[in-house]
Amino acid sequence: MYYASVLLLTLILPAGSVYAEQALAHSVLPLMLLIGKWFAFWAGGVRLFVAGIRQQLQPRTTAQEIFGIMSDDPLVFIEELGMANAAMGVIGIVAVFVPAFILPAAIVSGLYYAQAGIGHLRHSGRNAQRNLAMISDLLVALLLLAYVGWALISYL
Repeated sequence: MYYASVLLLTLILPAGSVYAEQALAHSVLPLMLLIGKWFAFWAGGVRLFVAGIRQQLQPRTTAQEIFGIMSDDPLVFIEELGMANAAMGVIGIVAVFVPAFILPAAIVSGLYYAQAGIGHLRHSGRNAQRNLAMISDLLVALLLLAYVGWALISYL
């Protein structure tokens, strides 16, 4: 289930939404704006919100399956991480309805994914789930931060 949800929320649904809006709905919006909008919504919004709720309700799952920690010691920190993820996720979800939220959502979630991906990269004992988290985090960070750069240049 983890692999399917990560692939759906970080690649398939955002890319499909960009395609649908551009090719099927014939949007005249720039491609980079659509990338920012839909990756902020799906990866920065829905994925972080769902992960945040799960981390609050089932912190042991994140501790054991992602980080390989069997102790209960980090559970309170994972619950706090879940609160932050859920809060960031709300900004990304709102961004699809309020265009002014796209850039802030892309900045916050892009920086978060970049730091999380680098954190996974630095860890030598990665399991398959952590490898997928690392790759998807870095890919989403690249796309969202590319949108941020494009948006900032466009405003100048």
